[in-house]
Amino acid sequence: MEFDKFKFMQFPRDIYVGHGVLQRISEVTEKNLRNGRVCIVTGENTIKVAGKEISDMLSDSSIDNQIIIAGGADETNLTKVTELAKDYGAGMIIGVGGGSKIDLAKKTAYYLGVPLISVPTTPSHDGIASPRASIKRNGWSVSEEGVMPVSIIADTSVMIKVPFRYLSAGAADVISNETAIMDWKLANRIKGEDYSSSAAAIAEYAAKELIEKSHLIMPGVEESVWLVTKQILASGTSMAIAASSRPASGGEHLIAHALDMMAPGKAIHGEQVALGSIITMFLHGGDWKGLAEIYRNIGIKTRASDYGISDTVMVQAVRTAHRIRPERFTILGDMDLSYSAAENALKITNII
Repeated sequence: MEFDKFKFMQFPRDIYVGHGVLQRISEVTEKNLRNGRVCIVTGENTIKVAGKEISDMLSDSSIDNQIIIAGGADETNLTKVTELAKDYGAGMIIGVGGGSKIDLAKKTAYYLGVPLISVPTTPSHDGIASPRASIKRNGWSVSEEGVMPVSIIADTSVMIKVPFRYLSAGAADVISNETAIMDWKLANRIKGEDYSSSAAAIAEYAAKELIEKSHLIMPGVEESVWLVTKQILASGTSMAIAASSRPASGGEHLIAHALDMMAPGKAIHGEQVALGSIITMFLHGGDWKGLAEIYRNIGIKTRASDYGISDTVMVQAVRTAHRIRPERFTILGDMDLSYSAAENALKITNII
């Protein structure tokens, strides 16, 4: 039989991480802009943090650019941003901000077929360095194909300015790779799903590196931002190798997405994922107590009530999370857990 298997992977060409690297933006833009003009997708707060500065630096380098102030990563805002960028004649998108703005930028660049530069202003989750975009459609957050950034410019002197809560959440998102890999291996054994040992190894390395160095993740320390951001980038690389979010997204992310819908605005992504990974680690029979302790050590609260999430909502999120992506098999299974079973597991793990 003729061998006809193939795989396509994309990786960033230029990655700058560290103090003051934002100054590289014009150089990197000129290197990767094939034609057209530049659209900067940012938010009302992040334009002040870095968006306006980027626009000024591009203008000083005679690069035509336009700022688009975007809202959340949902269908309505995605349509708006894509149409504005297309009308402007964008030949490149620069995403400046946290997860939602970079997700909108990824998907806009994907639709327009142009390169993307990712400029995170907060190290709050691993989406800053992956080819996946989380877009809310019909009330559900869905992980979709986007573009892999041609460049990532992560300036730690910018990212250190955000509250420590966001750094903790970013670290928690990477640490949750532990349970995502467990789910991926389970799907491989039970469903025959393709599994990449190399992608899994990188994702696990990123998680273990932060677990082993969790005592170095502290507020007000720029080196802590450096430590977490490096592993966020490694996690993004694992997804590029797998051509899937599988190495970094399992049942714990499904629970986080369910909480997005049922308790919007209560907790940020990495905090939700931390709660999800404690319960999925328990369901796998793993060391959920050790995982919860690591989260607490880096400043993550591990009880739903700490975020204003009711016991009922938390139970329902665990019970129904698998419906968000029914094609993605995880420890949560194919069928709803009973209310009492989900409640009991959450009580044992002290989440409720």
